[in-house]
Amino acid sequence: MSQPQTMLQLSGRSYAPAKLSNATLLIIDAQEEYRSGTLALPDLQAALTEVSRVLQAAREVGAPVVHVHHLGISGGLFDPQGVRGQIMPEAAPQAGERVIAKRLPNAFAGTDLHDCLQQLGRLDLIVCGFMTHSSISTTVRAAKDYGYRCTLVDNACATRDLPFEGGTLSAQQVHRIEMAILADNFAVCVPDSANLR
Repeated sequence: MSQPQTMLQLSGRSYAPAKLSNATLLIIDAQEEYRSGTLALPDLQAALTEVSRVLQAAREVGAPVVHVHHLGISGGLFDPQGVRGQIMPEAAPQAGERVIAKRLPNAFAGTDLHDCLQQLGRLDLIVCGFMTHSSISTTVRAAKDYGYRCTLVDNACATRDLPFEGGTLSAQQVHRIEMAILADNFAVCVPDSANLR
């Protein structure tokens, strides 16, 4: 049997991974909830280190950076008044970097993200952050609807263990499966920041 191809390949719509020199970096939900909250991710530290590397590389070449910040529930998940709702220092915005506040997993839903990206004028997005199966997935899928080309940074994304059919799917399983799904028809995937220069 022949090697399977992605839908992007089969449709003739595949594209090369973006480079920081011609893309906008989109960092999704790099918030303390994923370090110390109810949603603490088992692979957070390694992914956050890679997010920081991607962010530093973007700043070095002057790429536009957009941070997505999930506004949660007072006293609950992503508490906007508490520590868990804050962006982690390793990925904190600097002056001139846009911050888009959202309340749903899809960063385009009910926000001005599309308008912001249109103003920046770049069709290619480099995407990283948390969680792979939720806000990353829904945002990347929506980005395709808006005509953007997404490049996902594999090692700069992570997710959590999920309950399913009386058992548990490990965070690593969920992440790998979601990356494969997104790479099929919604994004190009690269391992890390070294592939973005």
